[in-house]
Amino acid sequence: MKIKFCQKSQILKTCLLLSFLGIAIEISNGRVYANNLSGNLTVEINGFRNREGQACVSLFASSQGFPNNRKNVVQRQCNKITSVPLIVNFRNLKAGNYAVAIIHDTNGDGTLNRNDLGMPIEGYGFSRNPEIRTAAPKFNDAAVLIAGPNTSVQVQLKYLD
Repeated sequence: MKIKFCQKSQILKTCLLLSFLGIAIEISNGRVYANNLSGNLTVEINGFRNREGQACVSLFASSQGFPNNRKNVVQRQCNKITSVPLIVNFRNLKAGNYAVAIIHDTNGDGTLNRNDLGMPIEGYGFSRNPEIRTAAPKFNDAAVLIAGPNTSVQVQLKYLD
């Protein structure tokens, strides 16, 4: 199969970009493939009002169910708040976009409790710390690309009261 110079140039640029990102690549029949990649995500959580209860961190790989449908969570961890910042690790994630939703679950029931008007009465936060006005952010506003061995995000919790 012949590859025109332009296509060779594009493949070279793609290979260089993927190599820069730390992604292993394979070229076969003029096509570039990313090998089965996995990486780790470290989430650093700041802004706790206190150390009561636990922090529940949910990891989503798509917009489906983000940020509160547990059926669509890829991984979830609830940890006692032993130190601030609290560090939570997710390991062996396939390369791709992920978004994190966090609650400061002060009463330990595993859900974000709300008042009679539907407003959160516990702390919450999202990867990339998107601005929140009247509703939870969209997946793309919180998405983080996992494309190398280690990715870190810092999340600042918010409280409405």
